[in-house]
Amino acid sequence: MHLTDEEKKILDGKKGAAAREAMALMVRYGEVIGAKEMCRVTWADLFCGAHNYLDVAGSKDFDEIFARMALCTDRKVALDRMAQGCICYSGVEPDCTEVPEKMYMDEGKQAFNREMLNRFADAGVILSGNCIPYLTGFVPVMGEHFVSCESSAVLFMNSLWGAMGNGDGIEASFCAAVCGRTPVSGMHSKKNRAGTVEVRINSSPVTNHDWDMLGYALGGMLPPHAVPVFTGKFMRPNAITLKTFFASLACAAGTEMCHMPGITPEAPDKETAFQGKTGYPVIEVTPADTRAAFEQVNTGIRGSGNLDYVTIGCPHLHVEELREITGFLEGKRIHPDVCLDIWTTGPMKYMAERNGYAAVIEAAGGNLLTGGCPSNRGYPEGVSGVAMDATKQRQDTPAHFDGSRIFLGSRQACLEASVRGRWQ
Repeated sequence: MHLTDEEKKILDGKKGAAAREAMALMVRYGEVIGAKEMCRVTWADLFCGAHNYLDVAGSKDFDEIFARMALCTDRKVALDRMAQGCICYSGVEPDCTEVPEKMYMDEGKQAFNREMLNRFADAGVILSGNCIPYLTGFVPVMGEHFVSCESSAVLFMNSLWGAMGNGDGIEASFCAAVCGRTPVSGMHSKKNRAGTVEVRINSSPVTNHDWDMLGYALGGMLPPHAVPVFTGKFMRPNAITLKTFFASLACAAGTEMCHMPGITPEAPDKETAFQGKTGYPVIEVTPADTRAAFEQVNTGIRGSGNLDYVTIGCPHLHVEELREITGFLEGKRIHPDVCLDIWTTGPMKYMAERNGYAAVIEAAGGNLLTGGCPSNRGYPEGVSGVAMDATKQRQDTPAHFDGSRIFLGSRQACLEASVRGRWQ
């Protein structure tokens, strides 16, 4: 790979030991994928905290864990600071750290998690604890390079903002944030951002649930590494709806970039979305396709079933979604046998508290949580019947759960079930 003089200094250790190890991994990574040069990373969304996967390190020493699990080196190096000029956010945390009374971690793990988060904060990471950084101030503008291991975030920021990033994963994101560089490949290169397939939407999606099912259906229809260009007759989606759509599409199809002519900035029209290329394949999505997708992912017993846990908020909810939830819950009570967890972010929870939405949710018996989600925190002990409103959450449900007792539906259906105590 061609390295600039500045990048050579980083690799030689003149910017610190951690930056040296991070750059060494970025160089090896770039050589493996055939990259010719690096680009400067100015935003990084990072998987911080005492997540369970780190247990394999067999250590409680932060620097040893970070070196082995993030920088992929056996050399113990201290994380003193993130790269200058790179704005870093922490992503989803291993538990609802801002609502400690609802955490599942034991006291020892909680203390270690706080220690890890504090070390990241000392190094310059902004503790955010959410999976929708793009709606809470993480805003790389068109042409800026970012790293993230959050599925919906990569697709959202590439597509809606014209920022440039790949879903490289946890280690590559950390290394890029520490050395400030990542290989120019994938969505970091303009030529790779051209549309590769036209998707004609004829399923008439309107609600968030409709868009969620559309994203999941496309998981079985898109070719690998596709950059779809969406056409057809559909109501113009807003950012909240696209948050849901992009989460299901990214998880089901691995999509990192898409175009919607007239909506996304790199696609003022279809021809521009394809960068002038012709002869691309065309896929049509019909109502039958989305119905089949729903039947595939919704494994719950047809008809009805008892519930003891309902989770809403994957991805984390916008304050407008919390307002809509309070419209249903006001004056109602969650069934005494049901635990209702509603997941959002710290800033959104603050606004919900200020506007009285949090009080309504809590008065109804629901829990308004931040920081994590069931995929990271885990599910309540002894849970047997579960309802959720997101295909992304359904795909992350533990394998030991009885699939016939996992129910997927619209948010309204989940809220009604939480009050009724049964899915029907």
